[in-house]
Amino acid sequence: MTQIRHNGETNQPLFIFAHGAGAGMDHEFMTAVASGLATKGIQVLRFNFPYMEKREQDGKKRPPDRAPKLLEAYQQVIEEHSGAKVVIGGKSMGGRMASHLAHLPQVVGVACLGFPFHPPGKPENFKGEHLAKIEKPCLILQGERDTFGTQQECLQYPFSDQVRLTFLTDGDHSFKPRKRSGLSEQDNIKAAVAELSDFIFEVYNDK
Repeated sequence: MTQIRHNGETNQPLFIFAHGAGAGMDHEFMTAVASGLATKGIQVLRFNFPYMEKREQDGKKRPPDRAPKLLEAYQQVIEEHSGAKVVIGGKSMGGRMASHLAHLPQVVGVACLGFPFHPPGKPENFKGEHLAKIEKPCLILQGERDTFGTQQECLQYPFSDQVRLTFLTDGDHSFKPRKRSGLSEQDNIKAAVAELSDFIFEVYNDK
């Protein structure tokens, strides 16, 4: 794991932020959230999963690695900051991987931005069963019309009492609203950053 991006100061609460399946740590969504959190006084660490590192080296598109390899890579990044408590999370796939690492001792909270509860159009392929048993505080920021799990669907899922759901108005999987909503993508990302920063400070101060 060689590719790392830092935003913020090293003496601030640390959020380890993993990318989604189709785009790496420097995608504009990732950059906007990381920069926004840094202005709130949070240190953000971004990294690329191994398959994305290879993609950026040779330009060839690759599917994500299997979950065990993704989890191993993510845990390695966390362990490089052993001794410090951290909040972990990510965009879509990155958030789902983070939610499977909530049990690690130094993790005090998990934040998922656009959780991929199921592939679009395939609600039967549910991938959130473990969230009914998660024991650490978990914030899920979800677009109201996210095709990977709409607001209507999410309100019917079984969640642990540690899970907090917040919906971004008219947002899709990347929180982008339709023009008729009167909001912009930047508006929803700003709202997401505000919710996320409050959550990070809250779980840091609770421990």
